Amino acid sequence: MLLRGLVSLGAISLALAAHTPVKRVAHESRRSLPAGWAPTRRADPNRVLPLSIGLVQSNLDNLEEYLMDVSHPDSANYGQHWTLQQVADTFRPSAESVESVHKWLVEDGQIDAERIRLSQSGAWITANVTVDEAEQLLGTEYYVYSHEEGGVEHLACHDRYHLPAHVSKHVDLITPTIHFDKMVKKRATETLGAAKDIGKGIADELENCDKVITLSCLRTLYDFVYEPIATSKNTIGVVEYTPQSHIPSDFDVFFANYSKSQIGERPKLVPIDGGLLVPGGDPHESNLDLQYVLGLIGSKKQEVQLYQVGDAVEGASFDNLLNGLDAAYCTFEGGDDPTQDGIYPDTAPGGYKKNDCGTVKPAAVISTSYGYQEADLTPFYERRQCAEYGKLSLTGVTFVYSSGDAGVGGSNDVCLDEDGNQVTGGTIFSPTFPGGCPYVTSVGATQVVPGHKVTDPESAVFQRFPSGGGFSNVFPRASFQESAVANYLKKYPPGYAPTIYNASGRGFPDVSANGLNYSVAVNGSNVLVSGTSASAPTFAAILSAVNDARLALGKRTVGWINPAIYSSAFDGAFNDITNGSNPNCGSAGFFARPGWDPVTGLGTPNFPKLLARWLLLP
Repeated sequence: MLLRGLVSLGAISLALAAHTPVKRVAHESRRSLPAGWAPTRRADPNRVLPLSIGLVQSNLDNLEEYLMDVSHPDSANYGQHWTLQQVADTFRPSAESVESVHKWLVEDGQIDAERIRLSQSGAWITANVTVDEAEQLLGTEYYVYSHEEGGVEHLACHDRYHLPAHVSKHVDLITPTIHFDKMVKKRATETLGAAKDIGKGIADELENCDKVITLSCLRTLYDFVYEPIATSKNTIGVVEYTPQSHIPSDFDVFFANYSKSQIGERPKLVPIDGGLLVPGGDPHESNLDLQYVLGLIGSKKQEVQLYQVGDAVEGASFDNLLNGLDAAYCTFEGGDDPTQDGIYPDTAPGGYKKNDCGTVKPAAVISTSYGYQEADLTPFYERRQCAEYGKLSLTGVTFVYSSGDAGVGGSNDVCLDEDGNQVTGGTIFSPTFPGGCPYVTSVGATQVVPGHKVTDPESAVFQRFPSGGGFSNVFPRASFQESAVANYLKKYPPGYAPTIYNASGRGFPDVSANGLNYSVAVNGSNVLVSGTSASAPTFAAILSAVNDARLALGKRTVGWINPAIYSSAFDGAFNDITNGSNPNCGSAGFFARPGWDPVTGLGTPNFPKLLARWLLLP
């Protein structure tokens, strides 16, 4: 999208002041403004910015090697997960990076040393600077932008910012700069009126799984029968972002229909940055996630944690969640991107007055049904966050994310044009984030074919929405999936020009599960809800049972599962899906084929086989 608005931005000089003679390079850039934003005026030069400089972390080039060492079935160290302190010490930025950036701020930027702070984690250097100082420091210009919906204003610099070459190698990203206010989007769950009353008996439910999905349908589809044993050791968390929040009384409506022994059970609220239940908020996502995780686990003995992130004023993003889980990721002095993340303490009336940093011990499995398009964010921002998922995975955590509900593109037929801009009617595929991050497990959606039995093979979902999948434009193909992806592209070439999708990118989803027409209790009534939002918590609940069984035998949690599930040790452990596609961007998308495919991944879980394979591992 071309820049538009009331002002002409003009060319940006790389020498805005006499005291900045050092040759600079473009460090980070964006091709265009996100939809709906336009510049309205130049920023006040005296306005103070909380400039936060994210330093390059040490040993990050070894992250995959470290993870494979504790996550691949062939490794002698399988399951020997790290402590959070080991992670923090290993990846702490070098003293050279700290010194180089500090020296640049003082000597090149003429920033008083008293204003410069190193974060508690050592990952960020922060300084309060004026807009004028930031412009001279970064070789850019700041503008106030306004959004066409509601007139919300936002401060950001023009399409790029610059750093001296010798400094750039020590910096991941700087905020606030080119990033925009794109708070977390929930996956587009679709509701379709009231569900028919089929809660009268399991046999009746199983006859209708092609129309309405219930707990009994899912248990039959994936042969999932398990009674938790190690409930005091095992943990599972479900992430929700305020104002999305559940209605507690709806749980008993759901349990009365499908799991009477659980009437009265509720998730444990674990607030992050003021997370709370918001009366009048949209309950569909939270009710769906939590009712099915609780219901599939099926026991009041197993606590389910609800990570409710963000207050009702500021909201939140993935970074706010990660701040709460890992003190080394978060800083009290800065580190969040105010254009992407909720900033705490929140000074607004009614806002949360603290900053939760490392306050929550991560659950063994964490399920999230929210996401972005990769094009919404910058590669620097996405890589920084993806690395954090990897670092936490070293400690034995599994991150499960829904793959998206718009096939190979974005919602409302928004795809990419030849310049990488998001446009309606674009023809270039637009992958989702964080599905393309190799350190999360991405879950696509399947369905029971209309008129078929619950025991018949499923298809990639084709009613209501197409399942998100494809190839990342930011992350290269992961080593653990090299053989599987190469096999798909060789045997079943998609037939698109190389400019339409990035065949060398990380392929996703990794797995899939049913995502169509879940019966969910909302406001006292049963409604049908669809989306990969349903698939992710279903897979997470099944994986949590695997952890329970391992913990009961004195073993450790499965952690980062991707190297294992793609390995020969897990051949045949998934129900292969070979029917369906994920259309968008004026195309049929990709097609489900034998083996891994960018529609349904490796397939849906076969619980007894998965359990047996993981119990054989140390």
